[in-house]
Amino acid sequence: MDLEVTADLMIPASELQWKFSRSSGPGGQHVNTSDSRVQLTWMAAESSALSDEQRTRIVHRLPRNNASGSITVTVSEQRSQLRNREIALQALRDIVVAALAHPPAPRRATRPTRGSERRRVANKQQRSAIKRQRRRPTNE
Repeated sequence: MDLEVTADLMIPASELQWKFSRSSGPGGQHVNTSDSRVQLTWMAAESSALSDEQRTRIVHRLPRNNASGSITVTVSEQRSQLRNREIALQALRDIVVAALAHPPAPRRATRPTRGSERRRVANKQQRSAIKRQRRRPTNE
């Protein structure tokens, strides 16, 4: 089953590698018999579904400890392997969408308004006056 990431990006099922193993956690009598933990790996650096620009963007946004250009998602939340597969596909989709998103525009520095400067100074003076009144009176 192909993974539709966006309207114009489809990851072929042949590029997705699945591994299954026993999951720790609850399950009762069922826990030691089924391979419900799912590990999904996608080699983004070698994918034919991506354009050169998309591939570069994804590989540069991967964590530095993952130099091979692959994205691995491990899920063992549910007792059902099928449900864990669905969660893993959704997690991979979210990672790829976030990696392909354009970076936000840089913040433009602004100056405080004249009125906000006046209010700030007035508040400081008022606070200073309150603290001055708390002092022990002098003998003068």
